Amino acid sequence: MRVLEAKLLNGTAQQYQALDEAIRTAQFVRNKCLRHWMDHQGVNRATLYSLCKDLAREFPFAQKLNSSARQASAERAWFAISNFYRRCKEKAAQKGYPKFQKHCRSVEYKVSGWKLAADGMSLTFTDGFQAGTFALYCNDKARRDILTLKINRVRVVRRADGYYAQFCLDVERREEVESTGQAVGLDVGLMHFYADSDGNKVECPKFLRRAERRLKRQQRRLSRKFRRGAKPQSKNYHQQRKRLGKVHLKVQRQRRDWVIKLARCVVLAYGGAERFV
Repeated sequence: MRVLEAKLLNGTAQQYQALDEAIRTAQFVRNKCLRHWMDHQGVNRATLYSLCKDLAREFPFAQKLNSSARQASAERAWFAISNFYRRCKEKAAQKGYPKFQKHCRSVEYKVSGWKLAADGMSLTFTDGFQAGTFALYCNDKARRDILTLKINRVRVVRRADGYYAQFCLDVERREEVESTGQAVGLDVGLMHFYADSDGNKVECPKFLRRAERRLKRQQRRLSRKFRRGAKPQSKNYHQQRKRLGKVHLKVQRQRRDWVIKLARCVVLAYGGAERFV
């Protein structure tokens, strides 16, 4: 499976609010499935699927969410439950008992509940929340892949700088690499990011340390705007919270970009396999 991401643009405040409602509903369904598993014995995935239908009949806002999205939320709950069972069988030290979600940031659709434009320039959500049509911002190569390859699922993710659509494509990524016949051993450590068997060392760029001064300044501004006992907090507080989130998001993207590029350079330099994923 390959995941491509595009930013959702040109939406109104009501449209983005509809996406937030869909995300909160997906969190509600997931937590309800988890509570049902805690209160009853012999619960399996089929039982959780059946529970989704009952929730749709009982709660009108849950019925607005597409049926495939409700099933995907139930699958998230079952994924946490099955991992807990697996760790118990393996007698792991940390069992990881499933927990309720408090701050969910995504909702996942399967093959329905959304419609992609013929030119791949826009994406329309057709479930009961009526989020409407959003423009897709991505590069041309990603747009061609989204149009030509089979889409298994569409995931809407909320981040500090906006909303994104992730397309899960039914394809295996393969890149041919010429074998150089050389081999290298890598040792990831704390003093250096890694040291190889040839004596080369790569220092960690420390993106978080570089952004620490800016993070502290934004955090202080957020603390000044916080009012104890106030529900909800002021509009200025939430605006500052988003500014702080953008700084953390930039650090996260810097780390990810640097690690991917470094791993690609190592693979191309030594080429120990015919292909890599």
